[in-house]
Amino acid sequence: MMSAHLNYQLIRSKRRRKTISLHVREDGGVVVYAPYRTPEWEIERFLKEKERWISVKRSEMEKARKPAPKLFLPGEEFLYLGESYPLEVQDQPFREAPLKLSFGRFILSRNRVERAKDLFVAWYKKEARDRLAERVDYYSHKFQLFPRGIRITSARSRWGSCSRDNQLCFSWRIVMVPLSVLDYVLIHELVHIREKNHSRSFWGYLESLVPDYRKQRRWLRDHEHLLSL
Repeated sequence: MMSAHLNYQLIRSKRRRKTISLHVREDGGVVVYAPYRTPEWEIERFLKEKERWISVKRSEMEKARKPAPKLFLPGEEFLYLGESYPLEVQDQPFREAPLKLSFGRFILSRNRVERAKDLFVAWYKKEARDRLAERVDYYSHKFQLFPRGIRITSARSRWGSCSRDNQLCFSWRIVMVPLSVLDYVLIHELVHIREKNHSRSFWGYLESLVPDYRKQRRWLRDHEHLLSL
């Protein structure tokens, strides 16, 4: 179910339960347990009262599962479109790209190892720019929702946004996710060209375009701690 504050799973009990309670799962999902005849407004009020507690609990869980920063060592795995590829360090001819994805592995020039992180960020930014330009062009014509332009950012917690004048922004990290999730994020922002807030109308229209959008949101929520360098 969805409240004005968050998505949650509601479990009603016909047994002797007298109070409402909740549980935050390891993946950040919220489960609400309530007596069978509890009115929806009472559940909504309970969730609003617990909003701060839920946020703190989720933050604690995210910190606990946050992976160690990348060391850019041979064999380390890096995400691209939902798949992991190992890093290999090689002696590369000077004219070769210092970092490339080739035959199922990232290849980094040995003489550029000290700049590995910068090279990865630049590589991801270019891929994000190319992929998103292509996908936005396709979906904007398909749904007749035309943005003013696209910009790639280094945002850490905001995957995409749509400005009042319909300029779309996307974090370069979004190119790490599976293509279905990437498409969900960009269609989400395209829908904001028509609906500027997250009203029922917005979610209803989004669902008509991406029927499984909840599945894609769940993947992003469950894996966002991995989408970094």
